[in-house]
Amino acid sequence: MTAEPPVSEPTAEEIAMVAAIAADEKKGETTVVLRVGPVLAICELFVVTSASNTRLVRTLAEEVEKAVRARTGESPLRVEGMRDLQWVLLDYGDVVVHIFHEEARRFYDIERLYRDVERVAWTDAAHRRAGS
Repeated sequence: MTAEPPVSEPTAEEIAMVAAIAADEKKGETTVVLRVGPVLAICELFVVTSASNTRLVRTLAEEVEKAVRARTGESPLRVEGMRDLQWVLLDYGDVVVHIFHEEARRFYDIERLYRDVERVAWTDAAHRRAGS
């Protein structure tokens, strides 16, 4: 009988890729992954996406949470914004997923605040996943 290899913890990049792909598959708009670690000590990556209505904001949050749990075993440390559905935040520690109602996204313009950080390519991961 052979021992099972230890299950490794998912990386921040793996969690972010799963979250971005899940948001995209559920019609998240303009999904981006930002490497904020060099300028923000509290986490490594932001996933930012938006939706045109509150029902879709809720759906995106639920689907991202479900996909990340299914593929990595991780659950958010905390979830904020599910009551108002204008800006939902899923905090995975090193990854924070921001799901905005499109009006709130325009107002807060989080990409402008972090315009100098690296944008991580995640669409190649989506294409690889679709092909497998």
